[in-house]
Parts: sequence; C-alpha cells; structure tokens
Amino acid sequence: MYSIKKTTENQYNTMSSSASELTKTDGRHHGIPACLQRLAAITGLLLLSPFLLVLIALIKLESQGPCVYKQVRVGKLGRRFTMYKFRSMYMPEDPRFRNPDPAQSDREGVCAKYRNDPRITRIGAFIRKYSIDELPQLMNVVRGDMLLIGPRPALEKEVHAYQPHELGRLNSEQGLTGLWQVTGRADTTFAQQVQLDKRYISEQSALNDVTILLKTIPCVIGAKGAY
Repeated sequence: MYSIKKTTENQYNTMSSSASELTKTDGRHHGIPACLQRLAAITGLLLLSPFLLVLIALIKLESQGPCVYKQVRVGKLGRRFTMYKFRSMYMPEDPRFRNPDPAQSDREGVCAKYRNDPRITRIGAFIRKYSIDELPQLMNVVRGDMLLIGPRPALEKEVHAYQPHELGRLNSEQGLTGLWQVTGRADTTFAQQVQLDKRYISEQSALNDVTILLKTIPCVIGAKGAY
C-alpha cells in the first residue's frame, strides 16, 4: 500500500529506483478489473445525474457556449480519444474572455496553468477547485477510453515533448485519478508526476487502486493543489 503523505524530492528519486526493480510493466492491467471500474462509473453517473443536470443549467446560465468541453487526449500506448470535461472558461467570442499572460504561468513545461486565470467563469472556479469539472470523464470510463485509476491522459503536445524515458507513463490504461493526483495535484512538477505515474504502473494492484480511490476523496474535498 502506498505511503504518500510526506513525499519529498528524495522520495521521488527513491521511487524511481524501486520502480525499475519491479516487473508490472508488461502493458497488462493489474489493478481493479476494468469491468468493475466501468460498472462503478455507470452507477456514479446514474446517482449523480440530478446534480449533473443542475450543474449543466448553471454553466449554461452564466456564459454562452457548450456545457461540455471536448479535448483530444492520449491514452494507453498512444491511442487518441476525445476526453470530456465540464466547460469552466469563457469562450473566446464572449466579451468577458481575457487571455492570460503566458509569462505568468504557475506550471513549468509545455502546458501553462494559472492560479488566477482570467478565462475562468465563477461556476468554473468552483467546479475546478473541487474537480467536479472532471465528472463527465465517467462517460469516458464507460466508453472504455480510460479507467477510474491510472496516469492522467496527456495532451498531444505534451506527449510530443516527452523524453524517451517519460513515454513509460503511456504503458497503462489512463485514469480519472491516480497516484500523483492524490500526492499533490498541480503542486507537483512534471518530472514528479512522471515518476509517480511510472511508480503506479510498476506497483499496480487492486489494493493500491483502492488506496488511491480512498485518498482521492479527502484530496477533492480539501481542494489541495487545485486551481
């Protein structure tokens, strides 16, 4: 079972060394069976459907544009698929839309991320803080695009910028939540995220998947590292 409460830079290095000694990198799924994860996603969609309908109405009332945002992501072994999220930003044609200054990004690497992003709507700030914007990905799980637990599906431009040793994080089904999400979310560096994803793949088991699911709940409620 993972112990990730006080992860430090040295621990990330240790994780990398220990991961290389393990053998669950054969590309097969070793976690909670995919059929059970898809059944859980269907159940979640049914139970949450009244809340999701209210949320769709609030997004629609606040700003123009579609309620669900679609984006091409990269799944296991480079397979592309359309990932769904609730729209949390003004559309470019909205008069309230303001582009952020790229120099003010709070995240290193290919993809910029801003703590004070002027594009985010009021309801968008709330659903992003508590990761509610990710709930439409339950449909991706039902469709078989991804699972509940696994490395986050990356953008195509992120994958194009990967170094060879970073491609290892694609050697698994991608997921809605994962080890680096319950470790620090946006507060982790890209290098740390890759190390944690590779560690997850190397140590994947049903017990570790359950641990990640249980740790996801306080992470989401506490909104640590979310913006």
